[in-house]
Amino acid sequence: MTLRPYRSVLYIPGSRTRALEKARSMPVDSIIFDLEDAVALEEKASARATLVAHLSDGGYGVRSQIIRINGLDTPWAAVDIAAIAEARPEAVLLPKVDNAQMISQLSAAMDRYDGFENTQIWAMMETPRGILNAAEIADAPRMGGMVMGTNDLAKDLNTRFDPTRAPLLAALSHCVLAAKAAGIVIVDGVYNAFKDDAGLQIEAAQGRDMGFDGKTLIHPAQVAVANTVFAPSDVELDLSERQIAAFEAATAEGLGVAVVDGKIVENLHIETARATLAKAAMIAKLEDTA
Repeated sequence: MTLRPYRSVLYIPGSRTRALEKARSMPVDSIIFDLEDAVALEEKASARATLVAHLSDGGYGVRSQIIRINGLDTPWAAVDIAAIAEARPEAVLLPKVDNAQMISQLSAAMDRYDGFENTQIWAMMETPRGILNAAEIADAPRMGGMVMGTNDLAKDLNTRFDPTRAPLLAALSHCVLAAKAAGIVIVDGVYNAFKDDAGLQIEAAQGRDMGFDGKTLIHPAQVAVANTVFAPSDVELDLSERQIAAFEAATAEGLGVAVVDGKIVENLHIETARATLAKAAMIAKLEDTA
């Protein structure tokens, strides 16, 4: 379980000054500052300059700051990398990752500049080839996280819309397995109907139950739902506390297991319980300092 919260991961176009300003006060866990899909071709240069200026001014607090650059096969990637080095981002998000070699290529490009010494690489998982190579991508050096690009993936797979996401479940689960095996963050794709809170809640809960650490969002109105769904509930916190207390009491009596609510509680359950409480504490700290 990832202790640092990534419940809500909001895309902010690098070209939109007003959105960049508002993001400083939004209750999000993480921001993806986008230089790729959300920026028109004629605005690439100005968006890059605007974003670097805002990040240099600071004010985003403890929120995780990730910059999505343009693809390595575009004329903008090299300039993106050179420009954002001075912003010292926590992570650089690479779109349309097909294999681990692309991660290595980006890492080598970043090594040419001061400013990336502590910067991780995150991968957009949005191509069929990338899904098939998810394990090797997740294990690549410098990797810190994966982001599902469900819109592009659905397009490439030629799937029909299904509110249960049945056509995408195999790909989603495969990437979750790869990320968990590598010990990196993985966040679910976006929910396009940004005014449909009920639908978002259902899809976010599905992603949470599959093992995702949070959900990418396209609109600030979606933040509250994601934060609630991906945070430990009061019921989970209460159960965790009771499991720990019961197990400690059993251990004091020389027993290896305890019973809570008619169910066996072993050490593996205690590890989960303690991680749940720790994550709740991290969320509280983040919200206090936001």
